[in-house]
Formats: sequence, C-alpha cells, structure tokens
Amino acid sequence: MGERSALLEGLRAYRLIAGMWVRSSMTYRTSFIVTVFGNLLVTGLDFVGILLMFSQVDSLGGWSLPEIAFLYGLSATAFGIADLVLGSMDVLGARMRDGSFDILLVRPAPVLAQVGADRFALRRLGRITQGAVVLGWALVSIDVDWSAPKALLVPVMVVSGAAIFSAVFVAGAAFQIFAQDAAEVQNAFTYGGTTLLQYPPTVFGKDLVRGVTFMLPLAFVNWVPAAYVLDRPYPIALPGWAAFVSPLVAVACCVLAGMAWRVGLRSYRSTGS
Repeated sequence: MGERSALLEGLRAYRLIAGMWVRSSMTYRTSFIVTVFGNLLVTGLDFVGILLMFSQVDSLGGWSLPEIAFLYGLSATAFGIADLVLGSMDVLGARMRDGSFDILLVRPAPVLAQVGADRFALRRLGRITQGAVVLGWALVSIDVDWSAPKALLVPVMVVSGAAIFSAVFVAGAAFQIFAQDAAEVQNAFTYGGTTLLQYPPTVFGKDLVRGVTFMLPLAFVNWVPAAYVLDRPYPIALPGWAAFVSPLVAVACCVLAGMAWRVGLRSYRSTGS
C-alpha cells in the first residue's frame, strides 16, 4: 500500500512540475512551434544519412532500406518517448555541482519525479513525430507476412522500448550521483544506444551484440523482436520465445534502475555550497 501511495504521489508531482514547464513554453507559441519544427528537422538528419548511404548501396548487412527504416522508426520513437518523459535527467550533475540538488531533497515531493520533470520540454515531440513517420513508412514498405503476433509486437516494442530507455536514463542518473556528474557517460548509453539500434545487428561484431543482448539489454528494444517480425535470423542463438520477452525485460530494467536510484540517493553527500 505504501509503495502504491508513493507511486501516485510521484506521478502527481511529476504532472504538476511538467505542467508548469508546459505552460511556460506555451507563453510564446510561435517560438514553441518553430522550436518543435526545428527539432524535427534536426533529428531527421539521422535518417537522411541512412538514405544517402542507400543511394550508394542496395543493402546494409543484408538488410534493405525498409527493414532498416523499421529498426530506425522503432528505436527513434521509443527513445523519443523516454527522452520526452525523462530527458532532463542529464542535468542532475550540474545540479549537484551548484548545490541546487539539495533543494530538491527538502521539498515535499519524490526526488525522482522532480528531477525527471525538471525543464520538461514539449519540443521533444519532434523526435517522436519524426520516428513515428519513418516507422509508418516502413510498415507499409517492408515485405512481411503479417500475423496477429507480429502485428501486436509493433506497439509492444514501442512501449517496452520506451520503458527500457527510461530505465537507462534513471540508472544513468544514479551513476551521476556516485560519480558526481558524468552526464557524458549517461548520454553514451542513451543517445548512443538509440543510434546503435538504428542499424541492423549484422553490421556489428558478435561480442557487441552479446553485450547489448545480455548485459545492457537494449537489443530487446527492437533487434530481437524485429528479427522475428522480419523473419531474419538473429546473429547469436536465442530461443524463439525471446522475441516476446521485451515487456519482461522492460520491467526488470525498471526495477533494477529504481533500486540503483535509491542506493545512489542514500549515498549522496551534499557539496556544502
């Protein structure tokens, strides 16, 4: 009962803080629209790079353009949702350096909700929109013998992937507490992770594929379930049911990230400033 009450309290605090930032950003609506559009264009340059690559080759690692667009759309959309919800976690290090993190500790609201909603930016909707557009194009372009399980896996991948990336954001924030910043390390696993997943696993070495499958299970955002949808063999041997465990992996990642956050918070020592 206590855990449920704390969760509801955290969600309420998050909603109130995020709402404050949304109202602030909507004060200048023209600026907001231009910023969202600019964000959409900037994030779209990633896929433009892939299109330029395919202007010179017919396939990449044995994967066609629509298949890679499928990977890209899943990764970009899932990461975009996590970035919208928790993308401000990388400012935690700066807060610890200037001493403002201590202020969050004495407020009557869960610290994680305060950090997650800090500087909530609707402009990040541009990344989600761009990823969803590419995903939509991929879904009508790929040659797949669709079945009910395959069709259901698509939204499951997006939701589970967003949860996995969110867990990485929280775990990275916990690491920042231990390291007294190191936001760059967190970004290597979040922004770097989504870039990695935009390309097929066949272009990477098997050791790297094993690492993002068994150690930091980002492969379950799209690589593993997408291989099932596209009827492609995965570079390393996995049982057939592995394509459907993304929700379980997401739950496990969230639980572990929550534990890491609590340990990090208990170990925090004020800067004294």
